[in-house]
Order: sequence, then C-alpha cells, then structure tokens
Amino acid sequence: MDQATKEAVISNYRLHEGDTGSAEVQVALLTERIRELSRHFTEHKHDNTGRRGLLMLVGQRRRLLRYLNDQDVSRYRDLISRLGLRK
Repeated sequence: MDQATKEAVISNYRLHEGDTGSAEVQVALLTERIRELSRHFTEHKHDNTGRRGLLMLVGQRRRLLRYLNDQDVSRYRDLISRLGLRK
C-alpha cells in the first residue's frame, strides 16, 4: 500500500483531526491490505508464506472488530457497512 492510499484511507475513517490509531482507522487499513493481498494471491497461487501473513492480518482485524463491537455497537455496525464486510 503506497503512502497516498494510506492517507486517503485514514482521512476517510478517522474520528477527529489527527486520528491515526483508532479502531476504525486500524480496521480500514487492515481491510485495504487484505484486499491487496487477495488480489496478489489470484496471480501467485503458491505463495504460502504470504498467505500466512494474510491469515494473520485477518485475525488481527477480527480481534479489532470484536473489541469495537464490545465497546460501541453503533460504531461497529457503521464501520462494517462502510467497509462492505459481513454480507
């Protein structure tokens, strides 16, 4: 993920000016990285080391989403609808 993409994701999901570490921003950044890696694996099917990294990112995102759901359900529901998760 290049710097411009990362800044765009942060600006779309931050809660206030200067927010770079809230759960929403972290989940959005992880989702973007997961989508990039998923596209990578369509072409490189035998990259099993990278696939392990993808699974670790998915687990980290799942833990952050669980935390957000426990803290504030409305923020959780808003975030998953904005990211297009949980079909």
